[in-house]
Amino acid sequence: MNLTKHLQDRVLTLGFTTLLLCVLMTIVFPTQFATVDNFSQILLNLSIDTIVAVGMMILMIAGMFDLSVGSTVAFSGGMAGYLMYYHQTPVFLAILAGLLGSLVIGFVNGWFIAKGGINPMIQTLAMMGIVRGFALMLSGAGIQNFPYEFIYIGQSRLLKLQAPVWYMIGTVLVMAWLVNKTVFFRRYYFIGGNEKAARLSGIEVEKMKIWAFVISALLAGIAGILLSSRLGAALSTSGRGLELRVITAVILGGASLSGGYGKIGGAFLGALFMAIVNNALIIGRISGYWQEVILGSILITAVGLDQWLIRRSQRVKLKS
Repeated sequence: MNLTKHLQDRVLTLGFTTLLLCVLMTIVFPTQFATVDNFSQILLNLSIDTIVAVGMMILMIAGMFDLSVGSTVAFSGGMAGYLMYYHQTPVFLAILAGLLGSLVIGFVNGWFIAKGGINPMIQTLAMMGIVRGFALMLSGAGIQNFPYEFIYIGQSRLLKLQAPVWYMIGTVLVMAWLVNKTVFFRRYYFIGGNEKAARLSGIEVEKMKIWAFVISALLAGIAGILLSSRLGAALSTSGRGLELRVITAVILGGASLSGGYGKIGGAFLGALFMAIVNNALIIGRISGYWQEVILGSILITAVGLDQWLIRRSQRVKLKS
């Protein structure tokens, strides 16, 4: 059985595991878990993670990742909030500034990695600290009292679901279509699968890498705007730890650290699983300290599974 089939089975297994977890929680906590309000809250909580995870999936398909997405979430919301609160900037222009700032972060990451040859982990780890510092300077202890038009973006409801859920659904559907149907996004599979072969086939690998980081940062910026609007506050601590949750969700959803594999739907499914696990821990009144331990354990398990599948695939190829 080849690696692709294993990864497809991972998505199916994750879906089945998520369903079993829902059934178990329904049996143990029927009046707390299996309610419309609780499922609506789960969807709302995973909406921000999923939007960021979609961008991370693009990067991991290309064989890269970005540790600065959590800081970018805080920065974009902080930039918009700072302009609206301290300079009375119109909502549209403030949002645009936040998103443009996110694009710059993505471009800088992509340029240094693609053109400068810096390792993605080193570059994005450094950028994570730099951007978090800017977010702290912009937001301080937090900015509130935003215009109604800004609050409406993240707190309005349609069919009893808050707006970020619909933005999440739209992002997943649009990006899934683009990845499946457009030549531009399909090239990332070739880059992640065999970068040298991609170069020889005429693909502009450096330019594609820069675009991947720009797209990821833009989605993180959108998530940051939505989060600030939903909370009614721009916080410098927003998105802290988000990068680990998102990477875990993406690997669980079928991406491989070696690149070349993954689906946008898998990013959503991985984020959904993580959100349900977190919801189960809260309902079960598990200490926040143990929640961090469990999250780290899930990440280690996901990475270990990914490496095992890669080694197994290589052994199968050698035997054949």
